[in-house]
Amino acid sequence: MFPEITHDDIFRLETERMWLRWPRLADAEAFTRLAGDPEVAVRTANIPHPYNLRDAEQFIRRARAENESGQGLVLALTAKATPNEPIGVIGAHGSDFRGTALLGYWLGRPFWGQGLMTEAARGFVDLIFGVTSLGEIVCDALPDNLASRRVQEKLGFASLGAIDIEAPARGGRMRVERTRLSRGAAHTAFGAKRPKFTST
Repeated sequence: MFPEITHDDIFRLETERMWLRWPRLADAEAFTRLAGDPEVAVRTANIPHPYNLRDAEQFIRRARAENESGQGLVLALTAKATPNEPIGVIGAHGSDFRGTALLGYWLGRPFWGQGLMTEAARGFVDLIFGVTSLGEIVCDALPDNLASRRVQEKLGFASLGAIDIEAPARGGRMRVERTRLSRGAAHTAFGAKRPKFTST
């Protein structure tokens, strides 16, 4: 799904305030602290609670293997001033529909309310459409997760309605609101303000 440029852990994506880079095992303690916050975990389908260091290390190993294979791309969000200190994660994975990626993300609670996830997601979505042939991206959010839904709205995602998905960390299935962004809609939404990305 993703091309060779993203398959090496030197790859990183730049936004105005952040570097998005491959997760590292050194990130495990920060992930444990931030994703282990129940206010973060319960808003996802895949982060268990409690969330311990072993969970974080297993997640990082899976993410790196997925990145290396090109089957998906998972990046840690970091402030430019502190690139070794992750504050959240964003990722795209294959879906049940050919030509479609499933977008997921979380942000540590101390960093909420600053527009950081919107900034990261805009750059990440632009990267997806810039380096792959994917035609669309879908994203899910719990109905009461208004912050996540606002991120999707700001990026031009359109509602597909409510669906039930598998939520292993929540003990079964859960109802979410699914949205969709097509390649054409992203081009229109971003226009001349499309973010730049670089790799090193």
